Amino acid sequence: MGTKTYDPNQIKANFGPHLLTGFAKGTFIKVTRDEDTFKKYVGADGVVTRIRSRNKSGSIEFTLSQASPSNDFLSAIALQDELLGTGIMPAAVKDMNGTTLAAGGEAWVVKPAETEYGDDATTRPWKIDVAQLTSFVGGHLL
Repeated sequence: MGTKTYDPNQIKANFGPHLLTGFAKGTFIKVTRDEDTFKKYVGADGVVTRIRSRNKSGSIEFTLSQASPSNDFLSAIALQDELLGTGIMPAAVKDMNGTTLAAGGEAWVVKPAETEYGDDATTRPWKIDVAQLTSFVGGHLL
């Protein structure tokens, strides 16, 4: 089986043509589907039915450091979308350590990141909604 190695620097995230950089410490990317693929319905007699949801929308949340140059890119796209409605582009997260991949062809910035200042460096949380989020959660190869 062997020992596996995880390198956080090998998590790659793109929004449109831009490779995001300058991630914060701790959890810096979170991928979520909006709904469960199957819901459960239990009748009065205990018979279980599963209901398939065709909603494959989801979101990708990035936490960037205050100093990340990707804040400029995401801010520009959010502003462009707000003014012109032209901020929809592909988004993807790929774990180069293994086989995990999440992607969607139509994604957009939900709103500008919340901004805080203090006596230490802070973070900028960004949320991107994805119309059809395809996700494969795999293992590590290395």
